[in-house]
Amino acid sequence: MGGKCITRQLFILFILVCFLQTLEFCVGQVYDIDDSTGVGRQFDGIGGISGGGATSKLLVNYPMKQRDEILDYLFKPNFGASLHIFKVEIGGDSQSTEGCEASHMHEAWDENYHRGYEWWMLTEAKKRNPNIKIYALPWAFPGWVGNGTRNPYTYPNLTATYVLKWVQGAKKYYSVDVDYIGIWNERPYSTTYVKILRKTLDMNGFTHIKIVAADSLWSVANDILKDPAFAAVVDYIGVHYPGTVTTDKALETKKPLWSSEDYSTFNDNVGAGCWARILNQNYVNGFMTSTISWNLVASYYPHLPFANDGLMTADEPWSGHYEVSSPIWVTAHTTQFTEIGWTYLKHGAGVGKLYGGGSFVTLQSPDKKEMTLIIETMSHDHSECIRPALPPYTVKPQNATFKLQGSFKTVTVLNLWVTKLGFNGQPSTLFKQVGSVNVQNGSFTLFLEVDSLYTVTTSSAGQKGVYPAPPASQPFPLPYKEDFESFDDGSEPFYFTPQVGMFDILTVANKSTTTKVLKQVVLRAPIHWCPFLQTFPMTVVGDGTWTDLSVRADVQVPLVNATDGVFIAARVDRGGCETFAAKGIFFWLFPTDSFGNAKVFLTMDLARAILLGSGKYNMARTGNWNSLRLDIVGKAVKAFVDGHQVLSLMAPDKLPANGFAALGTDTFGIGYFDNFVVEAPQDTVLKYQVKHA
Repeated sequence: MGGKCITRQLFILFILVCFLQTLEFCVGQVYDIDDSTGVGRQFDGIGGISGGGATSKLLVNYPMKQRDEILDYLFKPNFGASLHIFKVEIGGDSQSTEGCEASHMHEAWDENYHRGYEWWMLTEAKKRNPNIKIYALPWAFPGWVGNGTRNPYTYPNLTATYVLKWVQGAKKYYSVDVDYIGIWNERPYSTTYVKILRKTLDMNGFTHIKIVAADSLWSVANDILKDPAFAAVVDYIGVHYPGTVTTDKALETKKPLWSSEDYSTFNDNVGAGCWARILNQNYVNGFMTSTISWNLVASYYPHLPFANDGLMTADEPWSGHYEVSSPIWVTAHTTQFTEIGWTYLKHGAGVGKLYGGGSFVTLQSPDKKEMTLIIETMSHDHSECIRPALPPYTVKPQNATFKLQGSFKTVTVLNLWVTKLGFNGQPSTLFKQVGSVNVQNGSFTLFLEVDSLYTVTTSSAGQKGVYPAPPASQPFPLPYKEDFESFDDGSEPFYFTPQVGMFDILTVANKSTTTKVLKQVVLRAPIHWCPFLQTFPMTVVGDGTWTDLSVRADVQVPLVNATDGVFIAARVDRGGCETFAAKGIFFWLFPTDSFGNAKVFLTMDLARAILLGSGKYNMARTGNWNSLRLDIVGKAVKAFVDGHQVLSLMAPDKLPANGFAALGTDTFGIGYFDNFVVEAPQDTVLKYQVKHA
């Protein structure tokens, strides 16, 4: 008899457990959305970075129609990414990831506020969103700033004035007000310099500019806590790739905390999952109130480092093709329904982790009339960022019930936007408005799928902007010819992407007329950002898949402030911070005075450590123009000066099979280039017109 009672009790218990599990699945865990006990930290916005470096290089020369479309997807409010913050590099004439960005002051006596493309990018962003915040940061500095020390802090007043002049240039020439300024990207900071920078800005009328320190690690918090004067001049703590976590010391400072560079991941659906996860969890786990993507748009050659690591990709200006990638629409889930100055709700009252995996944040407007809830359920393997490593976790489909209280207890209807990232051949749903959510008795329940993103909001402002499909993708055109005549002095020619040094357009005298040439302008080694010393100025152009080529250019080594020699190259296999190790075929010319012969070399590397052949040529003298030509078919290499063959050889088996065309100089110093041509070898003729005969 007793056994039957126990069996009956176990059966009832089993039924009860099943009922409770069913109830949990139907109703889900309940989460409060409540501002009645206060709110969390102020929201400081979502942003993107142009720089670090040359990440927007190819965007400027897109056809105007496609260029405007791309910029709209990035900056236009309630259209695409609708970014709140635009962060740009203060160019320092040195390699900073994809290439070098031009300084506004190559030398202490030189000022030019029309170089490069960041000024143009700033005006285009402001044109679309006058309220967008501008954040500027140096990655490198011209060599003169260190006055021979390779340290920007040896003469802190000099460095502060250099940065001030950039800020003044943005205001004077482009009517752009800078809102935030950084110190030195991912490199040591100096508390003395930061204090002087604050004083310099204040004395020149820029008291509104906030200082972000130090675009690196959380360790800056230690100095803030022990140095009150330093704490007084630091407005925000900015760190890079924090993995969504902060430190106790950082929280102790009471400073706003930013992930001032994050993401840096290939912009496929895994990259979108990474971005969705960190946009929420940087606050859920780390109390970070701003997250900024490196980079804004992948507008650089795909064979340079970190291909497609932007919110979208625009790397074919010659065709007009671009790709609006899924991270654009992940961004929109937050940016189109919030503004800088909104506040996060408290943890446990609108911010937290989901019971079945994932996270949620709630933000409210200053007047407490608008509310936006963003929920993400990104699985581990579909949301790994490039760095740091992601600890294992699980996410499962789940129901979640949200109970509205406080300022929101009378809300009856909310708008719902959904993204579902597709994997293993499954289609994606990207930023789709799926109707409204009815709030009953102050609550609503959502079924949350894995690898999904949900925005539930009182706002009706959202829009998924769309333009007609861009032109089809096309390879870089051959033949390619550039005489530089269409560019303004001081500008950068399209397609040429400096990897070491800087190459500007210059008008020079040519007998009875003038002509425009490309000039390597850096006279001394910059204060580098890259960990490896970069010593041979080089700019690359074209397609990293090119194989058999003929490359030619007119070259001149001048008499004053000159480099020792110049080169043209083909099959250059790399750029970025590894430019020093670039392999390919490099044809060097070292002119001499009127009493000697010029020297020519063929090397298989930029560092000239792998010598393939050498010779002499008695017509190339310093101050004269000469024409260089380099032909490669398979492993057969021929080199010409002024139409005369000077070297012919078979390259070793280790010769790169493909790569860019390039030109450059042997040392920092002036070198001139003109009439650059890249074509298939069979199109090459042995005799051709030399512009500077």
